[in-house]
Amino acid sequence: MSSLHLLQATPHSLSSPPRSYLSPLHGLQSCSTMAELKQYHSQLIRLGLSTDNDAMGRLIKFCAISKNGDFNYALQVFDTIPQPDAFIYNTIMRGYLQSQLPRHCIRFYSQMLLESVTPNRFTFPSVIRACCNDNAIEVGKQVHAHVVKFGFDSDGFSQNNLIYMYVNFQSLEKARRVFDKMQVRDVVSWTSLITGYSQWGFVDEAFEVFELMPERNSVSWNAMIATYVQSNQFHEAFALFDRMRAEKVALDKFVAASMLSACTGLGALEQGKWIHGYIEKSGIELDSKLATTIIDMYCKCGCLEKAFEVFNGLSHKGISSWNCMIGGLAMHGKGEAAIQLFKEMEKEKVAPDNITFVNVLSACAHSGLVEEGRYYFNYMVEVHGIEHTTEHFGCMVDILGRSGMLEEARELINEMPTSPDAGVLGALLGACKIHKNIELGEEIGKRVIELEPNNSGRYVLLANLYANAGRFEEVANVRKLMNDRGVKKVAGFSMIELDGVVNEFIAGGNSHPEAQDIYKQVDEMLHRIRCVGYVPDTSDGASLHEEDKENPLYYHSEKLAIGFGLLKSKAGETLRISKNLRVCKDCHLATKLISKVYEREIIVRDRNRFHHFKNGECSCKDYW
Repeated sequence: MSSLHLLQATPHSLSSPPRSYLSPLHGLQSCSTMAELKQYHSQLIRLGLSTDNDAMGRLIKFCAISKNGDFNYALQVFDTIPQPDAFIYNTIMRGYLQSQLPRHCIRFYSQMLLESVTPNRFTFPSVIRACCNDNAIEVGKQVHAHVVKFGFDSDGFSQNNLIYMYVNFQSLEKARRVFDKMQVRDVVSWTSLITGYSQWGFVDEAFEVFELMPERNSVSWNAMIATYVQSNQFHEAFALFDRMRAEKVALDKFVAASMLSACTGLGALEQGKWIHGYIEKSGIELDSKLATTIIDMYCKCGCLEKAFEVFNGLSHKGISSWNCMIGGLAMHGKGEAAIQLFKEMEKEKVAPDNITFVNVLSACAHSGLVEEGRYYFNYMVEVHGIEHTTEHFGCMVDILGRSGMLEEARELINEMPTSPDAGVLGALLGACKIHKNIELGEEIGKRVIELEPNNSGRYVLLANLYANAGRFEEVANVRKLMNDRGVKKVAGFSMIELDGVVNEFIAGGNSHPEAQDIYKQVDEMLHRIRCVGYVPDTSDGASLHEEDKENPLYYHSEKLAIGFGLLKSKAGETLRISKNLRVCKDCHLATKLISKVYEREIIVRDRNRFHHFKNGECSCKDYW
């Protein structure tokens, strides 16, 4: 016999309640456990309220949606009520939604209609969300018709949920139609539409809606700033952030997180430091997500010391914080330190996940730690039971390939349980270029291009492989294939932040207001390093390098950025450069010599990793 039946079988008590007696209806409001609830339920039965919708509705509410409730008990109670009202139906639907049973929620709504219970304004949000979660597009349209039929087409609560639903169905025109018909729009309405346009890549449309807003709060500002950040439009994010500050809108943790990501994208360390300082001064809650974002910003802006300072200052370090710090050490080429930090993580009894081992293996790849890479590739499965993903295979192929073990890398790919993706094969192709294995490189290069036909970098790598082998007819064929497919090379650019302002340069560009002085500085810089033995290295540039080859090597974007940095900074100051492409061999050689001649530390973040240039040497040990 179920506990519910036992409760209903309890004999009616005729004894009068004690003076401390608490009405079961009031008691349900402060109820915190199912044991307590069952006591109140027993009292309600004794009082003859087992079929009373108000009493049973309160009881069902605790069971269905409280974290300490029991949804199955709620369903049992529901089955004993002769004529449940809309509140009870709504509560059960919320319970189904909370239990991640969207289809049951939709069926329950149908049952409600069959029982001739009229929905109210609190009915539709749950049903609409259930349609989203179940991707029930046609049902969603019918529910929309019901919203209108039952007279809730002017109810903001229901309309906002319809906007959300159509956005999830990628029906932005219908979402806009609902929005345009609303008599009163609140911040949720506007923000939902902005987020919807952003989610599907319509950034300009999102900004148009943002500009139409009569009033904005931090939520709407963050929605638009996050839109720019997610689409890599970091300059626009900063411009909007400046507007927000000018309008005296308080910076909350969500805007802070978005702007820290923008700082990460641009390598804007000073701006990132300011936001971090604001967080500390204003008492914004430093939760795990925000802390990880700060650590990530410092790592990717080339300031490992500050990243460690924040990391070590955390009272509680979650898995994301450990992963971020290990990954930061990996991208800076500090493989041994990354492994040591991983060992500390294990000592702290923090269980690693698959991302942890991607970062550990990346650390091995960037530092040439072949045996350590092999060890952790096996260790993750044997000790922690974490199965290899394509990312782990890609890291291991990279480790073996960079070390010249091309056949072993190829065998590993052949042993993969799934087909290798472009990332895995691309790692082997890059290794073939480094070690000049034209035969294997050609085979892998063609496969990679077919997997990613719109990725210009894949064509560039294959063309450079042919060029290094003197097969210029094949280089021309790769060029033609790119042209026939309409694939455009990614424009190379470099950025440097000085006095809180991010300056961007392209190869041979003249758009900077101080371009004339910058080129003079670059010419002087090149003259000085020639005096210590600099000879341009054209081995990367004889074919199809991603940096614009119409400009000579000495005007590549990072050289312009370094020239500007030397021109505008004080002697001895560290220069931090961010580049969207891999550093070419010539710029790598030149930067090593510049660091020696000018006695500067130059930190360059390229597409793959960090390079710390100092006293004529690079932290990568020419291994990149």
